[in-house]
Amino acid sequence: MVETSGNGTGGTTPRAAELLRRALGYALGTAQPVTPALLDRPTPCAHWDLGRLMAHADDSLRALHEGLTEGAVALYPKPGSCTGDPAGPAGPAGDGAGEADPAAAFRLRAARLLGIWTRDGPRHRPVAVAGAPLTATALALTGAVEIAVHGWDIARATGRTACPVPAPLAARLLPVARHLVPHAEARRPLFGPEVRLAPGAPPGDRLLAFLGRDPG
Repeated sequence: MVETSGNGTGGTTPRAAELLRRALGYALGTAQPVTPALLDRPTPCAHWDLGRLMAHADDSLRALHEGLTEGAVALYPKPGSCTGDPAGPAGPAGDGAGEADPAAAFRLRAARLLGIWTRDGPRHRPVAVAGAPLTATALALTGAVEIAVHGWDIARATGRTACPVPAPLAARLLPVARHLVPHAEARRPLFGPEVRLAPGAPPGDRLLAFLGRDPG
Protein backbone atom coordinates (compact mmCIF):
# COMPACT_ATOMS: atom_id res chain seq x y z
CA MET A 1 0.00 0.00 0.00
CA VAL A 2 1.17 3.53 -0.69
CA GLU A 3 1.83 5.45 2.51
CA THR A 4 -0.31 8.52 3.20
CA SER A 5 2.17 10.69 5.09
CA GLY A 6 5.00 12.84 3.75
CA ASN A 7 7.48 10.12 2.82
CA GLY A 8 8.26 11.01 -0.78
CA THR A 9 5.42 9.01 -2.31
CA GLY A 10 3.00 11.89 -2.74
CA GLY A 11 2.41 13.06 0.83
CA THR A 12 -0.99 14.24 1.98
CA THR A 13 -4.34 13.67 0.33
CA PRO A 14 -4.43 17.18 -1.24
CA ARG A 15 -0.99 16.57 -2.77
CA ALA A 16 -2.12 13.21 -4.09
CA ALA A 17 -5.20 14.89 -5.54
CA GLU A 18 -3.00 17.39 -7.35
CA LEU A 19 -0.91 14.59 -8.88
CA LEU A 20 -4.08 12.86 -10.04
CA ARG A 21 -5.36 16.10 -11.57
CA ARG A 22 -2.08 16.61 -13.43
CA ALA A 23 -2.07 13.01 -14.67
CA LEU A 24 -5.65 13.37 -15.90
CA GLY A 25 -4.78 16.59 -17.71
CA TYR A 26 -1.84 14.92 -19.45
CA ALA A 27 -3.90 11.89 -20.48
CA LEU A 28 -6.71 14.09 -21.76
CA GLY A 29 -4.21 15.84 -23.99
CA THR A 30 -2.76 12.64 -25.42
CA ALA A 31 -6.23 11.17 -26.03
CA GLN A 32 -7.52 14.24 -27.86
CA PRO A 33 -6.44 13.07 -31.37
CA VAL A 34 -7.82 9.53 -30.96
CA THR A 35 -10.65 8.69 -33.36
CA PRO A 36 -12.45 5.41 -34.10
CA ALA A 37 -10.31 5.02 -37.22
CA LEU A 38 -7.19 4.68 -35.05
CA LEU A 39 -8.48 2.07 -32.60
CA ASP A 40 -6.81 -0.89 -34.31
CA ARG A 41 -3.32 0.57 -33.87
CA PRO A 42 -0.83 -1.36 -31.70
CA THR A 43 0.19 0.03 -28.32
CA PRO A 44 3.11 -0.50 -25.91
CA CYS A 45 0.80 -2.88 -24.03
CA ALA A 46 1.38 -6.35 -25.43
CA HIS A 47 -1.67 -7.87 -27.17
CA TRP A 48 -3.72 -4.67 -26.74
CA ASP A 49 -4.70 -2.44 -29.63
CA LEU A 50 -5.60 1.19 -28.98
CA GLY A 51 -9.31 0.42 -28.67
CA ARG A 52 -8.67 -2.14 -25.92
CA LEU A 53 -6.30 0.25 -24.15
CA MET A 54 -8.83 3.11 -24.27
CA ALA A 55 -11.56 0.84 -22.90
CA HIS A 56 -9.27 -0.32 -20.10
CA ALA A 57 -8.28 3.27 -19.25
CA ASP A 58 -11.96 4.23 -19.17
CA ASP A 59 -12.68 1.32 -16.81
CA SER A 60 -9.85 2.50 -14.56
CA LEU A 61 -11.36 5.99 -14.42
CA ARG A 62 -14.71 4.43 -13.59
CA ALA A 63 -13.12 2.59 -10.66
CA LEU A 64 -11.39 5.76 -9.45
CA HIS A 65 -14.66 7.67 -9.63
CA GLU A 66 -16.48 4.99 -7.63
CA GLY A 67 -13.78 4.83 -4.99
CA LEU A 68 -13.36 8.55 -4.52
CA THR A 69 -17.06 9.46 -4.54
CA GLU A 70 -18.74 6.34 -3.15
CA GLY A 71 -16.00 4.91 -0.93
CA ALA A 72 -15.92 1.47 -2.56
CA VAL A 73 -14.63 -0.21 -5.71
CA ALA A 74 -15.73 -3.64 -6.90
CA LEU A 75 -13.17 -5.33 -9.16
CA TYR A 76 -14.17 -7.55 -12.10
CA PRO A 77 -10.90 -8.62 -13.75
CA LYS A 78 -10.81 -9.17 -17.49
CA PRO A 79 -8.55 -11.72 -19.15
CA GLY A 80 -5.19 -10.27 -20.18
CA SER A 81 -3.32 -7.28 -18.88
CA CYS A 82 -1.06 -4.47 -19.94
CA THR A 83 2.48 -5.17 -18.77
CA GLY A 84 3.53 -2.38 -16.48
CA ASP A 85 0.00 -1.47 -15.42
CA PRO A 86 -0.05 -0.56 -11.70
CA ALA A 87 -3.73 -1.33 -11.32
CA GLY A 88 -3.85 -4.49 -13.39
CA PRO A 89 -6.82 -5.35 -15.61
CA ALA A 90 -9.55 -3.05 -14.34
CA GLY A 91 -13.10 -4.31 -14.16
CA PRO A 92 -15.93 -2.46 -15.86
CA ALA A 93 -19.45 -1.82 -14.71
CA GLY A 94 -20.29 -2.31 -18.40
CA ASP A 95 -18.43 -3.57 -21.43
CA GLY A 96 -16.30 -0.53 -22.35
CA ALA A 97 -14.61 -2.49 -25.14
CA GLY A 98 -17.97 -2.75 -26.90
CA GLU A 99 -18.56 1.00 -27.03
CA ALA A 100 -18.50 2.54 -30.50
CA ASP A 101 -15.98 5.19 -29.45
CA PRO A 102 -14.03 4.23 -26.33
CA ALA A 103 -11.73 7.21 -26.82
CA ALA A 104 -14.65 9.61 -26.54
CA ALA A 105 -15.91 7.73 -23.48
CA PHE A 106 -12.47 8.02 -21.88
CA ARG A 107 -12.21 11.74 -22.59
CA LEU A 108 -15.68 12.37 -21.15
CA ARG A 109 -15.04 10.35 -17.99
CA ALA A 110 -11.61 11.94 -17.46
CA ALA A 111 -13.08 15.44 -17.81
CA ARG A 112 -15.85 14.60 -15.35
CA LEU A 113 -13.44 13.14 -12.81
CA LEU A 114 -11.17 16.14 -13.18
CA GLY A 115 -14.15 18.43 -12.62
CA ILE A 116 -15.28 16.58 -9.51
CA TRP A 117 -11.87 16.85 -7.87
CA THR A 118 -11.47 20.48 -8.88
CA ARG A 119 -14.89 21.38 -7.54
CA ASP A 120 -15.24 19.19 -4.45
CA GLY A 121 -11.66 18.43 -3.45
CA PRO A 122 -10.36 15.06 -2.19
CA ARG A 123 -12.31 12.70 0.02
CA HIS A 124 -10.58 11.67 3.24
CA ARG A 125 -12.65 8.62 4.09
CA PRO A 126 -11.29 5.09 3.62
CA VAL A 127 -12.02 3.33 0.34
CA ALA A 128 -12.90 -0.37 0.14
CA VAL A 129 -11.29 -1.97 -2.92
CA ALA A 130 -12.72 -5.45 -3.44
CA GLY A 131 -13.51 -5.41 0.28
CA ALA A 132 -9.98 -4.42 1.38
CA PRO A 133 -9.49 -1.01 3.05
CA LEU A 134 -7.41 1.62 1.24
CA THR A 135 -6.95 5.31 1.89
CA ALA A 136 -8.19 7.88 -0.60
CA THR A 137 -4.60 9.12 -0.83
CA ALA A 138 -3.29 5.69 -1.85
CA LEU A 139 -6.06 5.28 -4.42
CA ALA A 140 -5.37 8.72 -5.91
CA LEU A 141 -1.61 8.08 -6.10
CA THR A 142 -2.04 4.68 -7.71
CA GLY A 143 -4.53 6.16 -10.15
CA ALA A 144 -2.17 9.01 -11.00
CA VAL A 145 0.61 6.57 -11.94
CA GLU A 146 -1.70 4.44 -14.05
CA ILE A 147 -3.38 7.31 -15.87
CA ALA A 148 -0.10 9.12 -16.60
CA VAL A 149 1.59 5.99 -17.96
CA HIS A 150 -1.43 5.07 -20.06
CA GLY A 151 -1.42 8.64 -21.36
CA TRP A 152 2.05 7.94 -22.69
CA ASP A 153 0.84 4.61 -24.15
CA ILE A 154 -1.88 6.49 -26.01
CA ALA A 155 0.56 9.09 -27.31
CA ARG A 156 2.93 6.42 -28.55
CA ALA A 157 0.12 4.48 -30.25
CA THR A 158 -0.93 7.58 -32.17
CA GLY A 159 2.63 8.34 -33.29
CA ARG A 160 3.16 11.28 -30.94
CA THR A 161 6.66 10.36 -29.86
CA ALA A 162 7.40 13.90 -28.68
CA CYS A 163 4.72 13.86 -25.98
CA PRO A 164 6.46 12.52 -22.85
CA VAL A 165 5.04 12.39 -19.35
CA PRO A 166 5.81 15.91 -18.06
CA ALA A 167 9.09 15.85 -16.14
CA PRO A 168 7.76 17.47 -12.91
CA LEU A 169 4.85 15.01 -12.82
CA ALA A 170 7.02 11.99 -13.60
CA ALA A 171 9.54 12.99 -10.93
CA ARG A 172 6.76 12.97 -8.33
CA LEU A 173 5.25 9.70 -9.56
CA LEU A 174 8.48 7.68 -9.73
CA PRO A 175 8.73 7.28 -5.91
CA VAL A 176 5.09 6.22 -5.91
CA ALA A 177 5.78 3.58 -8.56
CA ARG A 178 8.78 2.32 -6.59
CA HIS A 179 6.55 2.01 -3.54
CA LEU A 180 3.97 0.08 -5.53
CA VAL A 181 6.63 -2.31 -6.87
CA PRO A 182 9.19 -2.58 -4.04
CA HIS A 183 11.06 -5.66 -5.31
CA ALA A 184 11.43 -7.91 -8.35
CA GLU A 185 9.04 -10.55 -7.03
CA ALA A 186 6.25 -7.94 -6.90
CA ARG A 187 6.42 -7.41 -10.66
CA ARG A 188 4.75 -10.61 -11.78
CA PRO A 189 2.31 -10.87 -13.46
CA LEU A 190 1.45 -7.19 -13.98
CA PHE A 191 4.91 -5.69 -14.54
CA GLY A 192 7.69 -6.40 -17.01
CA PRO A 193 11.36 -6.26 -16.03
CA GLU A 194 12.78 -2.79 -15.51
CA VAL A 195 14.35 -1.40 -18.68
CA ARG A 196 17.91 -0.16 -18.20
CA LEU A 197 18.59 3.43 -19.24
CA ALA A 198 21.69 5.53 -19.64
CA PRO A 199 22.62 7.70 -16.64
CA GLY A 200 20.90 11.07 -16.63
CA ALA A 201 17.72 9.91 -18.40
CA PRO A 202 14.80 12.31 -17.88
CA PRO A 203 12.19 11.54 -15.20
CA GLY A 204 9.53 10.53 -17.71
CA ASP A 205 11.81 7.92 -19.27
CA ARG A 206 12.82 6.63 -15.84
CA LEU A 207 9.19 6.23 -14.78
CA LEU A 208 8.32 4.30 -17.93
CA ALA A 209 11.46 2.15 -17.76
CA PHE A 210 10.83 1.26 -14.14
CA LEU A 211 7.38 0.00 -15.10
CA GLY A 212 8.72 -2.19 -17.89
CA ARG A 213 8.30 0.10 -20.90
CA ASP A 214 10.99 1.08 -23.39
CA PRO A 215 10.81 4.86 -23.71
CA GLY A 216 13.19 4.92 -26.66
